[in-house]
Amino acid sequence: MTANEAVKQIEEITAETQKTVTAQFDKVTKGFEDVASFNQQTVDAFVQSGNVAVKAVEQYNNELAAYAKKSVEDNVAAAKELAGVKSVNEYIEKQNELVKSNYEGAVAQAAKLNELAQAAAKDTFAPLQARATAAQDLLKSYHA
Repeated sequence: MTANEAVKQIEEITAETQKTVTAQFDKVTKGFEDVASFNQQTVDAFVQSGNVAVKAVEQYNNELAAYAKKSVEDNVAAAKELAGVKSVNEYIEKQNELVKSNYEGAVAQAAKLNELAQAAAKDTFAPLQARATAAQDLLKSYHA
């Protein structure tokens, strides 16, 4: 092998090495960019989830406050009605109606609050579930 051939071969090896290093560097850079983007999307999902949770708690509290207000108003009206009864039998009858009404109202309210809580949980965790799925997909893409 002549000196010129050796220099040419070294230049080819150097060029190929530089090309390989550049390609690998681009892949690593792209990987870092993907991770940064993924992390930002995850932070956004947590923020979105938190906002949904705050709105759900507000809705839940508003529902509780409205029910408490209605209960007080109903009980005041019932107390006035009970105060105007003419006999013990009428009092017992009205009291039984009040207990039944309060019980049915409480059961209906509990069902409504349960539905609100379930919907809130589903809506709150939806963005986080989406990120978990995205993480699985991202990991699969790196192993493919």
